[in-house]
Amino acid sequence: GVRWGFGKLCFSCATLWSFQYSLVLLQGGWFMMGTDPGIPQDGEGPQRRVRLDPFYIEEHEVTNQQFQHFTNQTGYITEAEHFGDSFVFEGLLSEEVKSTLSHAVAAAPWWSPVKGADWRHPEGPDSTIEHRINHPVLHVSWSDAQAYCHWAKRRLPTEAEWELACRGGLQDRLCPWGNKLMPTGQHYANLWQGVFPNHNTIEDGYANTSPVMSFPANGFGLYDMVGNAWEWTADWWNVHHTTEDKYNPKGPETGTDRVKKGGSYMCHKSYCYRYRCAARSQNTPDSSASNLGFRCATDTDP
Repeated sequence: GVRWGFGKLCFSCATLWSFQYSLVLLQGGWFMMGTDPGIPQDGEGPQRRVRLDPFYIEEHEVTNQQFQHFTNQTGYITEAEHFGDSFVFEGLLSEEVKSTLSHAVAAAPWWSPVKGADWRHPEGPDSTIEHRINHPVLHVSWSDAQAYCHWAKRRLPTEAEWELACRGGLQDRLCPWGNKLMPTGQHYANLWQGVFPNHNTIEDGYANTSPVMSFPANGFGLYDMVGNAWEWTADWWNVHHTTEDKYNPKGPETGTDRVKKGGSYMCHKSYCYRYRCAARSQNTPDSSASNLGFRCATDTDP
């Protein structure tokens, strides 16, 4: 894989800040996308042959440090900041914030819109990213992710590119490392252990996000392709696929929701069995939440 980075000298504070943008070159080619039957309502099937051109993808999710550099350089304001709130998993909220909540999501009462929640304040106004600078940035909408990628001279990966990257060279496997959740008794991803949503045993060491690269890389040298934070892709959401061979598919031309992949630290087989490479979900492009981030891709040699 190809890796590169750069530093920027902050003259006002005479400190060399280092911002790493590490990319891995994937050769593309044919692979089997999707799964049968998977979760049928999510449009995971039918399994189909897809061919991709070579592309680069970042080895880890965009971090708070990287996103902070972007906002410092551009003055960008995220949609969650404009809206004044964002969705947070209630189990992570302080009692003080809980006392201010007006309503939860009826179908998923563990989600609450929290005033003052944004990427700098992941669990609301009394939280901070001070000790989470190397964690994935959260509360970024699809539009925010697009803005960051454009600034970084990158783009969001297509769903097909993301899935090829996730599989790490393995065929017909559920996860980036194989079929077993813990093949050697160790945790390969930041997921939920225990009973969702009431009891997280935190056996993997993390109640919410973990620093990027905390778990083993897949066969392509990519980290956190499942678990930690959901990741936006470029594609519009669609659940109707054919078995026809596809070449560099980019999803439907229009839609209302965008595809996200990979699951998050909240995923458990009993509730969100989407820490699999073929798994998928969707949100409106202006949505943001405390388990949703992204990574970038590019076609060009850096």
